[in-house]
Amino acid sequence: MAMRKKSFAPVFFVGPHLVLFLIFILIPTIYGIYASFTKWNLMNDPQWVGVANYKTILLDTTSTFHTQFFNGLTNTFIFVAISVPLLIVIPLLVAVSLEHRKVKLKGVIQAIIYIPGLISISAAALIWLLLFNKQLGIAGNIFNSQVAWPATQPYAWIIIFVITVWGGVGGNMIIYRASIAGVSKDLYEAAEMDGAGASRKFFSITLPSIRFPLIYTFVMTTAGAFNVFGQPLMMTDGGPRQTTHVLMMYIRQLAFGHGESIAGMASAMAVLLGIVILVISALQYYVMNRNANE
Repeated sequence: MAMRKKSFAPVFFVGPHLVLFLIFILIPTIYGIYASFTKWNLMNDPQWVGVANYKTILLDTTSTFHTQFFNGLTNTFIFVAISVPLLIVIPLLVAVSLEHRKVKLKGVIQAIIYIPGLISISAAALIWLLLFNKQLGIAGNIFNSQVAWPATQPYAWIIIFVITVWGGVGGNMIIYRASIAGVSKDLYEAAEMDGAGASRKFFSITLPSIRFPLIYTFVMTTAGAFNVFGQPLMMTDGGPRQTTHVLMMYIRQLAFGHGESIAGMASAMAVLLGIVILVISALQYYVMNRNANE
């Protein structure tokens, strides 16, 4: 009886998570894949159309859905290509700097850097829109800039990257700090005795020692960046001239925008985005893990 009771103990801890995962993630994902093969407006029953939605999106160059998908995917790739390196390199440099023995109040500095990550996208967007306002903000009053940042490129992208880095640095920084703290101090002391400088210790000791946290943050940060939505929606509303209109904004617009919902087409776009994320994440993991083991 004791053995049987003990064997059921993990179920009580894992069970609630599995139930929530089933209800809010697995079932909606499966139904979303099914909906991508249908014509559906969220009101009536879905009508099976097979791969028609995918053909329209990928092959019909005259279709608005084709244009929206590839414009949104291109803008999403721009966001990923610039934001991910910033969200990896900056937190890593901050974490390494905070581990320096001469830095005081490390916990306070870490808390200050992490706080923006606790602020909602909508609240953060209002703060930064005021800061970049050409009449009321720092840009206009201190730097005498008369540029309408959200409505002008490349400034529209710049403010999106600013709010992204401001809110995203703290999480990865904490992961890197925890990993660096686990590196044996003897390695650094031995390196100092051999005359190694700060850069040599960073590339020869720190980076190899935290390669697995780096792989994890790189893959997860990239996957999260592909799902970008709040920053361009709140900061630029996809402008100017759709140049910051990312794919998730098109998906939301088709499914829940004004007028009749086109949820089937939106689901197909979401599935294609999911495939892109899975392929790129797998390639990242393979390449980085292979390099780490060489």
